[in-house]
Amino acid sequence: MNWQPPSFPSQRRTSQQQQVGQLIIAGALVIFLPQLPLGNYLLYPFTILTTWFHEMGHGLAALALGWEFERLVLLSDGSGYAESYSPANPGAFATALVSLGGPLGPSVIGAALIAATRRHELWRPALYALAAIILVSTLIWVRSLVGFLVLPLIAAALIGIALRARDGLVRFAVQFLGVLGALSMLRDWHYLFSHSAVIGGRPMLSDTGAIEEALWLPYWLWAIVIIAVSGAMVGAALKYALAEDGGPHG
Repeated sequence: MNWQPPSFPSQRRTSQQQQVGQLIIAGALVIFLPQLPLGNYLLYPFTILTTWFHEMGHGLAALALGWEFERLVLLSDGSGYAESYSPANPGAFATALVSLGGPLGPSVIGAALIAATRRHELWRPALYALAAIILVSTLIWVRSLVGFLVLPLIAAALIGIALRARDGLVRFAVQFLGVLGALSMLRDWHYLFSHSAVIGGRPMLSDTGAIEEALWLPYWLWAIVIIAVSGAMVGAALKYALAEDGGPHG
Protein backbone atom coordinates (compact mmCIF):
# COMPACT_ATOMS: atom_id res chain seq x y z
CA MET A 1 0.00 0.00 0.00
CA ASN A 2 1.38 3.41 -0.95
CA TRP A 3 1.81 5.85 1.91
CA GLN A 4 1.06 9.53 1.32
CA PRO A 5 1.93 12.34 3.69
CA PRO A 6 -1.10 13.86 5.39
CA SER A 7 -2.35 17.29 4.45
CA PHE A 8 -3.29 19.87 7.04
CA PRO A 9 -6.03 22.12 5.63
CA SER A 10 -6.96 23.29 9.10
CA GLN A 11 -3.43 24.55 9.65
CA ARG A 12 -3.57 26.47 6.36
CA ARG A 13 -6.91 27.99 7.36
CA THR A 14 -5.51 28.92 10.76
CA SER A 15 -2.51 30.61 9.15
CA GLN A 16 -4.82 32.52 6.81
CA GLN A 17 -7.01 33.57 9.73
CA GLN A 18 -3.92 34.79 11.57
CA GLN A 19 -2.88 36.77 8.51
CA VAL A 20 -6.32 38.38 8.29
CA GLY A 21 -6.34 39.12 12.01
CA GLN A 22 -2.92 40.74 11.94
CA LEU A 23 -3.82 42.86 8.93
CA ILE A 24 -6.94 44.05 10.75
CA ILE A 25 -4.87 44.90 13.84
CA ALA A 26 -2.36 46.78 11.68
CA GLY A 27 -5.16 48.75 10.04
CA ALA A 28 -6.76 49.56 13.39
CA LEU A 29 -3.44 50.87 14.72
CA VAL A 30 -2.94 53.09 11.69
CA ILE A 31 -6.48 54.49 11.84
CA PHE A 32 -7.15 54.77 15.56
CA LEU A 33 -3.75 55.33 17.16
CA PRO A 34 -3.78 59.08 16.34
CA GLN A 35 -7.06 59.39 18.28
CA LEU A 36 -5.50 58.13 21.54
CA PRO A 37 -3.60 60.28 24.06
CA LEU A 38 -0.03 60.63 22.78
CA GLY A 39 -1.05 58.59 19.75
CA ASN A 40 0.15 61.21 17.30
CA TYR A 41 3.57 61.17 18.96
CA LEU A 42 3.78 57.39 18.73
CA LEU A 43 2.77 57.48 15.07
CA TYR A 44 4.99 60.47 14.21
CA PRO A 45 7.91 58.48 12.71
CA PHE A 46 5.43 56.66 10.50
CA THR A 47 3.82 59.95 9.47
CA ILE A 48 7.25 61.04 8.29
CA LEU A 49 7.66 57.68 6.55
CA THR A 50 4.39 58.01 4.60
CA THR A 51 5.41 61.51 3.55
CA TRP A 52 8.71 60.02 2.39
CA PHE A 53 6.74 57.40 0.40
CA HIS A 54 4.77 60.21 -1.24
CA GLU A 55 7.69 62.48 -2.08
CA MET A 56 9.86 59.60 -3.31
CA GLY A 57 6.98 58.75 -5.63
CA HIS A 58 7.31 62.21 -7.18
CA GLY A 59 11.09 62.00 -7.36
CA LEU A 60 11.31 58.52 -8.85
CA ALA A 61 8.62 59.36 -11.41
CA ALA A 62 10.69 62.39 -12.40
CA LEU A 63 13.84 60.27 -12.74
CA ALA A 64 11.99 57.69 -14.83
CA LEU A 65 11.00 60.45 -17.26
CA GLY A 66 14.55 61.75 -17.56
CA TRP A 67 14.11 64.71 -15.23
CA GLU A 68 16.53 65.70 -12.49
CA PHE A 69 15.45 64.84 -8.93
CA GLU A 70 17.02 67.68 -6.96
CA ARG A 71 15.97 67.26 -3.32
CA LEU A 72 13.38 65.91 -0.89
CA VAL A 73 12.37 68.02 2.09
CA LEU A 74 10.49 66.60 5.10
CA LEU A 75 9.02 69.15 7.51
CA SER A 76 8.39 68.83 11.23
CA ASP A 77 4.60 69.01 10.82
CA GLY A 78 4.67 65.81 8.75
CA SER A 79 4.35 67.50 5.37
CA GLY A 80 7.04 67.73 2.74
CA TYR A 81 7.87 68.38 -0.88
CA ALA A 82 10.12 67.07 -3.65
CA GLU A 83 11.86 69.34 -6.12
CA SER A 84 12.69 68.13 -9.60
CA TYR A 85 13.75 69.89 -12.76
CA SER A 86 12.41 69.04 -16.17
CA PRO A 87 13.95 69.45 -19.61
CA ALA A 88 12.88 72.50 -21.55
CA ASN A 89 9.20 72.45 -22.49
CA PRO A 90 8.15 69.20 -20.81
CA GLY A 91 5.01 67.63 -22.17
CA ALA A 92 1.74 67.97 -20.29
CA PHE A 93 1.45 64.19 -19.92
CA ALA A 94 4.95 63.90 -18.39
CA THR A 95 4.17 66.73 -15.97
CA ALA A 96 0.97 65.00 -14.94
CA LEU A 97 2.80 61.68 -14.40
CA VAL A 98 5.29 63.30 -12.04
CA SER A 99 2.42 64.80 -10.06
CA LEU A 100 0.61 61.46 -10.10
CA GLY A 101 3.68 59.65 -8.74
CA GLY A 102 3.29 61.25 -5.30
CA PRO A 103 -0.21 60.15 -4.30
CA LEU A 104 0.26 56.72 -5.90
CA GLY A 105 3.69 56.14 -4.33
CA PRO A 106 2.47 55.08 -0.87
CA SER A 107 -0.10 52.72 -2.37
CA VAL A 108 2.49 51.10 -4.64
CA ILE A 109 4.85 50.50 -1.71
CA GLY A 110 2.00 49.42 0.55
CA ALA A 111 0.67 46.95 -2.00
CA ALA A 112 4.15 45.51 -2.59
CA LEU A 113 4.72 45.00 1.15
CA ILE A 114 1.29 43.44 1.67
CA ALA A 115 1.93 41.06 -1.23
CA ALA A 116 5.33 40.15 0.27
CA THR A 117 3.65 38.88 3.44
CA ARG A 118 2.34 35.89 1.48
CA ARG A 119 5.74 34.21 1.35
CA HIS A 120 7.85 33.58 4.42
CA GLU A 121 11.14 33.96 2.52
CA LEU A 122 10.25 37.54 1.54
CA TRP A 123 9.51 38.96 4.99
CA ARG A 124 13.04 39.81 6.07
CA PRO A 125 14.32 40.82 2.60
CA ALA A 126 11.38 43.24 2.33
CA LEU A 127 12.51 45.01 5.51
CA TYR A 128 16.16 45.04 4.42
CA ALA A 129 15.21 46.43 1.00
CA LEU A 130 13.04 49.19 2.45
CA ALA A 131 15.75 50.14 4.97
CA ALA A 132 18.37 50.28 2.20
CA ILE A 133 16.20 52.50 0.00
CA ILE A 134 15.53 54.82 2.95
CA LEU A 135 19.25 55.16 3.73
CA VAL A 136 20.29 55.68 0.10
CA SER A 137 17.60 58.29 -0.46
CA THR A 138 18.62 60.10 2.73
CA LEU A 139 22.22 60.35 1.50
CA ILE A 140 21.33 61.42 -2.03
CA TRP A 141 18.15 63.49 -1.91
CA VAL A 142 16.93 64.32 1.60
CA ARG A 143 17.74 67.89 2.56
CA SER A 144 16.06 68.59 5.90
CA LEU A 145 16.90 68.09 9.56
CA VAL A 146 13.73 66.07 10.19
CA GLY A 147 14.64 63.69 7.40
CA PHE A 148 18.23 63.32 8.61
CA LEU A 149 17.06 62.53 12.14
CA VAL A 150 13.99 60.35 11.60
CA LEU A 151 14.66 58.32 8.45
CA PRO A 152 17.93 56.67 9.59
CA LEU A 153 16.26 55.72 12.89
CA ILE A 154 13.42 54.06 10.99
CA ALA A 155 15.91 52.23 8.78
CA ALA A 156 17.88 51.05 11.81
CA ALA A 157 14.68 49.79 13.46
CA LEU A 158 13.73 47.85 10.32
CA ILE A 159 17.18 46.26 10.13
CA GLY A 160 17.05 45.39 13.83
CA ILE A 161 13.66 43.70 13.44
CA ALA A 162 14.82 41.77 10.38
CA LEU A 163 17.98 40.62 12.15
CA ARG A 164 16.69 39.69 15.59
CA ALA A 165 12.91 39.42 15.75
CA ARG A 166 10.93 36.22 15.54
CA ASP A 167 9.06 35.43 12.36
CA GLY A 168 5.70 36.52 13.74
CA LEU A 169 6.95 40.01 14.57
CA VAL A 170 8.80 40.29 11.26
CA ARG A 171 5.64 39.48 9.33
CA PHE A 172 3.60 41.91 11.42
CA ALA A 173 6.17 44.66 10.77
CA VAL A 174 5.84 44.10 7.01
CA GLN A 175 2.05 44.00 7.33
CA PHE A 176 1.96 47.19 9.38
CA LEU A 177 4.16 49.09 6.93
CA GLY A 178 2.10 47.80 4.01
CA VAL A 179 -1.17 48.86 5.60
CA LEU A 180 0.41 52.19 6.56
CA GLY A 181 1.19 52.89 2.92
CA ALA A 182 -2.13 51.54 1.71
CA LEU A 183 -4.18 53.68 4.09
CA SER A 184 -2.16 56.86 3.68
CA MET A 185 -4.74 58.07 1.18
CA LEU A 186 -7.09 58.52 4.15
CA ARG A 187 -4.63 60.94 5.72
CA ASP A 188 -4.29 62.77 2.39
CA TRP A 189 -8.02 62.82 1.67
CA HIS A 190 -8.47 66.58 2.04
CA TYR A 191 -5.25 67.27 0.13
CA LEU A 192 -6.37 65.11 -2.80
CA PHE A 193 -9.66 66.99 -3.01
CA SER A 194 -8.01 70.42 -2.85
CA HIS A 195 -6.80 72.48 -5.78
CA SER A 196 -3.99 74.08 -3.80
CA ALA A 197 -2.27 73.86 -0.42
CA VAL A 198 0.23 75.68 1.79
CA ILE A 199 3.33 73.56 2.46
CA GLY A 200 6.25 74.92 4.43
CA GLY A 201 4.66 78.36 4.34
CA ARG A 202 4.52 78.35 0.54
CA PRO A 203 1.25 78.25 -1.41
CA MET A 204 1.39 75.71 -4.21
CA LEU A 205 -0.86 73.56 -6.34
CA SER A 206 -1.87 70.24 -4.88
CA ASP A 207 -0.94 67.15 -6.87
CA THR A 208 -4.43 66.88 -8.30
CA GLY A 209 -4.42 70.62 -8.97
CA ALA A 210 -1.17 70.22 -10.93
CA ILE A 211 -2.66 67.35 -12.92
CA GLU A 212 -5.70 69.53 -13.70
CA GLU A 213 -3.42 72.29 -14.97
CA ALA A 214 -1.63 69.79 -17.22
CA LEU A 215 -4.57 67.72 -18.49
CA TRP A 216 -7.55 70.06 -17.98
CA LEU A 217 -9.98 67.66 -16.33
CA PRO A 218 -11.04 68.88 -12.84
CA TYR A 219 -8.84 68.07 -9.84
CA TRP A 220 -11.64 66.30 -7.97
CA LEU A 221 -12.02 63.84 -10.84
CA TRP A 222 -8.31 63.05 -10.68
CA ALA A 223 -8.67 62.53 -6.93
CA ILE A 224 -11.35 59.92 -7.61
CA VAL A 225 -9.14 58.24 -10.23
CA ILE A 226 -6.19 58.11 -7.81
CA ILE A 227 -8.32 56.62 -5.05
CA ALA A 228 -9.78 54.03 -7.45
CA VAL A 229 -6.35 53.00 -8.78
CA SER A 230 -4.90 52.85 -5.26
CA GLY A 231 -7.83 50.79 -4.04
CA ALA A 232 -7.45 48.37 -6.96
CA MET A 233 -3.73 47.89 -6.29
CA VAL A 234 -4.19 47.33 -2.58
CA GLY A 235 -7.18 45.04 -3.16
CA ALA A 236 -5.16 42.90 -5.58
CA ALA A 237 -2.29 42.74 -3.08
CA LEU A 238 -4.62 41.64 -0.29
CA LYS A 239 -6.20 38.98 -2.51
CA TYR A 240 -2.74 37.66 -3.38
CA ALA A 241 -1.44 37.77 0.20
CA LEU A 242 -4.45 35.94 1.59
CA ALA A 243 -4.51 33.15 -0.99
CA GLU A 244 -4.43 29.77 0.74
CA ASP A 245 -1.54 28.41 -1.30
CA GLY A 246 0.87 31.08 -0.19
CA GLY A 247 3.56 28.77 1.13
CA PRO A 248 4.82 28.37 4.71
CA HIS A 249 3.95 30.90 7.35
CA GLY A 250 5.57 31.51 10.70
